[in-house]
Amino acid sequence: MNGLSMNMVTLLYLVASVCFIQALKGLSSPSTARAGNMFGMSGMAIAAVTTVALMFKLRATLAPGGMGFALVLLGVVVGGAIGALAARRVEMTKMPELVAAMHSLIGLAAVCIAVAAVSEPWAFNIVPRATVLPFGNRLELFIGTFVGAVTFSGSVIAFGKLSGKYKFRLFQGAPVRFAGQHWLNLLLALAIVALGLAFCFDDNPLGPAWTPYALMALLAFVLGVLIIIPIGGADMPVVVSMLNSYSGWAAAGIGFSLNNAMLIIAGSLVGSSGAILSYIMCKAMNRSFFNVILGGFGGETDAGAGSGTQEQRPVKSGSADDAAFILQNAESVIIVPGYGLAVARAQHAVKELVDKLTEHGVQVRYAIHPVAGRMPGHMNVLLAEAEVPYDQVAEMEDINSEFGQTDVVLVLGANDVVNPAAKDPKSPIAGMPILEAYKAKSIIVNKRSMASGYAGLDNELFYQPNTMMVFGDAKKVIESMVKAVE
Repeated sequence: MNGLSMNMVTLLYLVASVCFIQALKGLSSPSTARAGNMFGMSGMAIAAVTTVALMFKLRATLAPGGMGFALVLLGVVVGGAIGALAARRVEMTKMPELVAAMHSLIGLAAVCIAVAAVSEPWAFNIVPRATVLPFGNRLELFIGTFVGAVTFSGSVIAFGKLSGKYKFRLFQGAPVRFAGQHWLNLLLALAIVALGLAFCFDDNPLGPAWTPYALMALLAFVLGVLIIIPIGGADMPVVVSMLNSYSGWAAAGIGFSLNNAMLIIAGSLVGSSGAILSYIMCKAMNRSFFNVILGGFGGETDAGAGSGTQEQRPVKSGSADDAAFILQNAESVIIVPGYGLAVARAQHAVKELVDKLTEHGVQVRYAIHPVAGRMPGHMNVLLAEAEVPYDQVAEMEDINSEFGQTDVVLVLGANDVVNPAAKDPKSPIAGMPILEAYKAKSIIVNKRSMASGYAGLDNELFYQPNTMMVFGDAKKVIESMVKAVE
């Protein structure tokens, strides 16, 4: 350990950074996602071991006789055990909440590191003991603290909204809005900037300006809550990717303060990729990218904009046997998976149904909307878990032109992403790109009930004359279809 040179540390950090870049490249496609995950895990392992080894080397000079190293190892063991247990137990339908929880921990870690660096900068080798922090370092710590605090509290609110099992009002899916909300957010943001500048420009040799720093951090925690509570459930996929970006920038900001290249590179990769993903999600949901960044999106096109009441209109319903007969006699079928499929854990049953239909000469493909489910890529992961061939899975922009020539579209638990109301300029979701399932010759929709989706709107697709509703749990219904296919 003591033979570890700074040149070797730099080299290992560079190797870890290359692994992270390869991980992002691999995760861009389902066919290379496993390799991408391996690169990511390898890079993180290299970075973590290198950092611990570096701490061991420097502890004698920076903190002789202290308990810091032992506490770090204890934290790694305990935190790693908790993370492994949570990952093993989490269900696919709960993955978005887990991601939000992890984002919150990244934000909180950034705040804690910043507080420690402000308190004892010499322990991080930022400046010599009894030396005032330079303006640049204080500015970096201010930015890292601010972004980390917003990420932490915002992610906690997102976790509650995604979970949907807490009675606390702020954790419920419906937006929380009040008069003057945006003005309050602006006032808090200005106050945070003023307090941050007061902290940065203070050069008191007796110590840092803790009062403006602490107030700034407290207001940042409050702002994180306020920018997420007005966002409804339909926008949660965008929130997840936005907070992912925030957590990366928080880590990068702290990396600059600590002069840690690994944190800077990894944080920048996460921040930039999260921002790009947020932009893609915004296009998929007809949202303003800049409004998303500022936490002010939603408005008239947000979730909950609909009345939430269901108009009593007749629909055509049928049984699983009826649906199986229609599917078996079709030449081409497109399956649209949604959150209902994930809840029922029906992906394996769907794969079995598709295998049977393929044996009968039916061409079957899957159509994936960018925001289907509760987080980006949710449906892709479910289908990959069932070992669905990648060449059968198509993204929205690649398959939308084929719905008009398709015999049957089977919609499984999806709602807003196939709602033709998006084509109506007067609709609350007007302009939102959708999977154009309504153009198919026949449509089969499986849902538990006629309940609306996240947007709280009636789905016009359910009332089309060529649509047949099959009510029931997705897994049970599909298993019945499998038995009915001769």
